[in-house]
Amino acid sequence: MRIVAASEREALVRLYAGGWDPPAEVTQTVASMLADVRARGDAALIDYTRRFDFPAASESALRAVLPTLDAAREAVPPQIADGLSLAHDRVVRFHEMQRPHEFEHRDADGTLSALLIRPFAAIGAYVPGGSARLPSSLIMTVVPAKIARVPRVVVVTPPGRDGSLDPAIVFAACLCGVDELYAVGGAQAIGALAFGTQTIARVDKIVGPGSVWVTEAKRQVYGTCGIDGLAGPSEVLVVADDSAKPEFVAGELVAQAEHDPLARVAAVSEDRDLLERVAALLESPFSTECGRGDIVAQVMREGTYLIHARDRAEVLEVIDCFAPEHLSLQVREPLSLIPRIRRAGALFIGAETPVASGDYLAGSNHVLPTSGAARFSSGLRTADFYRTMSLIENSPARMRHDAPILSTLANFEGLPAHARTAEMRAGEGD
Repeated sequence: MRIVAASEREALVRLYAGGWDPPAEVTQTVASMLADVRARGDAALIDYTRRFDFPAASESALRAVLPTLDAAREAVPPQIADGLSLAHDRVVRFHEMQRPHEFEHRDADGTLSALLIRPFAAIGAYVPGGSARLPSSLIMTVVPAKIARVPRVVVVTPPGRDGSLDPAIVFAACLCGVDELYAVGGAQAIGALAFGTQTIARVDKIVGPGSVWVTEAKRQVYGTCGIDGLAGPSEVLVVADDSAKPEFVAGELVAQAEHDPLARVAAVSEDRDLLERVAALLESPFSTECGRGDIVAQVMREGTYLIHARDRAEVLEVIDCFAPEHLSLQVREPLSLIPRIRRAGALFIGAETPVASGDYLAGSNHVLPTSGAARFSSGLRTADFYRTMSLIENSPARMRHDAPILSTLANFEGLPAHARTAEMRAGEGD
């Protein structure tokens, strides 16, 4: 496996490439599916569900009946139920601390300024199912919405070939207090959430990870409703020095590689010897012995980068250019780097903090920006489930003072009717 110098920018073009650019076939197919769902509603959902997931799907199978929490718990192994419960508790604690706060301020002249915060009326969370069951993603997407007191929280997830939903996803839904659960997946589920059907009422915002089809559908419905972002393939960048264990560095690369054959994984270090030992591990059975070998092998061939930096400045440049979804700092003094890091979805500090901690039990959210989006967006958080509104009440004294200035500015910008609204009030008040 080749080790490239941080200065070889041409060799790192794909690593640094950002943006959402799916194949034209995906874009066109998704557009057609969304139009179909918008036009035919439930009938389209049933047709697509029969084609892709559950051949015997019917209208009555769209909405899942949520059992009691105790009944849902009995359907999953005790260790899984206990683990999901612990994850839930920690995600609740972390996201409760993120609650935004309203403020109100009255100036000496009596003018009132305030920021009002209101939760969305309804949100939809997409949770992958089938071969990629992710009850942890349900927790990550639903808990912040519940903390924000969103009145209606809807989850859509694809059914299995027999029409059933994964018991762990059902348990997570009960644990988190999901209001509505639907056995619908794919782009058609996004269309249902955005436009509404006879069974599924529309929502204000859609969150959660999914396939390229799901993500492209989210992109296309944006504007009809809000979305959290466009989730591309998984990413990780490990920053390591000569104190790092090669197995820990290589382990993080393999862990993200098993998510997706298009994953991008990288390690950067000033220590070339460490990179060579990591390369040897990645070329050995170490990279595939955990399973999902075909997926990992493809990422090792096409999406893995070992980068040798001359100094700390080049290390920071790699972080900045990649803007990775996950950033693992396996160095002696990781906290000294933090003030100089501007772009990353989530940071994992020290040898004892695998990225998997953030996927499950740390309490932080694992719905994170990818494909360079960490340059301008953040991971899912409680604030993503609120709207804010500003409130202004001028006092008479403030209006008399501002009227001529407001009129002048409005006339300067060619908006005389705006100016008149100020002029009419210039002499009013006490």
